[in-house]
Amino acid sequence: QVQLAESGGGLVQAGGSLNLSCTVSGRTKTNYYMGWFRQAPGKEREFVATMQWSGFTYYADSVKGRFTVSRDDSKSMVFLQMNSLNPEDTAVYYCVVRGRTGNYFTKSLGTEYDYWGQGTQVTVSS
Repeated sequence: QVQLAESGGGLVQAGGSLNLSCTVSGRTKTNYYMGWFRQAPGKEREFVATMQWSGFTYYADSVKGRFTVSRDDSKSMVFLQMNSLNPEDTAVYYCVVRGRTGNYFTKSLGTEYDYWGQGTQVTVSS
């Protein structure tokens, strides 16, 4: 059974930074893409960032230049460094893994990812 466990969420002031971590345990064929989604109160879930095993990254426009996704495959971990946070970034952040190979898919679509974590709360105060 595959499990994803996020950590690193919390309360931060606007302009501050947080670094989220996610550890993947259990058997997956390959963690081909690893990334993050988020869901704010009363809003739909939205894509944040994803990273292919080879290093290719893809970001939502709303976080480009502020957030950085990275991964450590030796530890089956994915990270999200979040800088210049603003209240609009307040949400539950979910770690995701896509085990299927291939690069031709809609990277911002949640159904394209096979495994999800339980989420970690990030709250940015103004």
